[in-house]
Amino acid sequence: MLKGIADLPLHYGSSPRWLFERMKRLARAITEIIVNEYSKDEFLKRLSEPYWFQSFACVLGFDWHSSGTTTVTMAALKEALRKSELNQEIVVVGGKGKASRKTPEQIRKIGEEINLNDKKISELVRASRLAAKVDNTALQDGFQLYHHSLVFTDKGEWAIIQQGMNGETSYARRYHWLSKQELNFVNEPHAAIVSDVTVKPLNMVAHEAEETRKCSVDLAKEEPSHLKQFFTKQTTLTSFSMPREHFPKIKEIKINYKALEKSYEIQPKNYEELLLIEGMGPSTVRALALISNLVYGSRLSWRDPCKYAFAHGGKDRWPYPVNKEQYDKSIAILRDAIEQAKIERKEKLSALKRLSNWI
Repeated sequence: MLKGIADLPLHYGSSPRWLFERMKRLARAITEIIVNEYSKDEFLKRLSEPYWFQSFACVLGFDWHSSGTTTVTMAALKEALRKSELNQEIVVVGGKGKASRKTPEQIRKIGEEINLNDKKISELVRASRLAAKVDNTALQDGFQLYHHSLVFTDKGEWAIIQQGMNGETSYARRYHWLSKQELNFVNEPHAAIVSDVTVKPLNMVAHEAEETRKCSVDLAKEEPSHLKQFFTKQTTLTSFSMPREHFPKIKEIKINYKALEKSYEIQPKNYEELLLIEGMGPSTVRALALISNLVYGSRLSWRDPCKYAFAHGGKDRWPYPVNKEQYDKSIAILRDAIEQAKIERKEKLSALKRLSNWI
């Protein structure tokens, strides 16, 4: 399930080599302790919690409040696990920019190396693709993904950390995903959400948008010429039943008719299958949603799923609703891992001090 989201200022630099080497060393030591003392699933669970991830990055020594937190921390973890005793049990694939596009290929290659069966490998590839499609296309919050990392185990369990950029606000938003039995990629997937920036997105993964998702699938299964005829008559946004402030940046409605032709051939069974159709991008998803609203009266959601802020404790000055017992456990696990880590005493004390300063 999608565990949480964090917004961070964009950071265009890179970490010094000495810092990155230290981060790898610490990341490897901490991960090995958590996996050996608790479990691989526990480590994935911690990665999926935005606050724990931020604490982890802080302990490793990177700037806790910049977008580089995500990319550098995941790069350090990826390299650290390659040279770890766990390299056949838990791995990281993907990364920033071009590396993110190699994720499916890396999943297949490493999946075979660690003896995952074809079904598990296909499920991992699908999870990777669908998570990216949801955050780029179904949740239209203005952040374009540029980083995508998938962490998976030799049992096929996984966590996804990905990040999007908003060029206008100079902020990045981080998305956390975690595999669970009750996982639903398209219906209210968020569990713990953290953000410094709020927007008014078209939120097609909101619970209240369920009817619109169903209508969108039905529309996408029709002959595309029907929608073409509709848009010959309907060329403005004035007929749609929603306040103007909800779509100030939508200048016109665009549809990728090739994607709809593909959809007509495939006849998607649900919204997940619709999103995975090649060419089914934000503009086409938005158009289908708006038509559903106009023709069928189905509800649109403009609710930002990001609820809390890292920097101030809570959005709109409301306190961050910390589950103290869970929070204390998370920090205790991290502190215990540092104390047991096989690293030099000076490095250990520095890591504990950074954790203390962060919490």
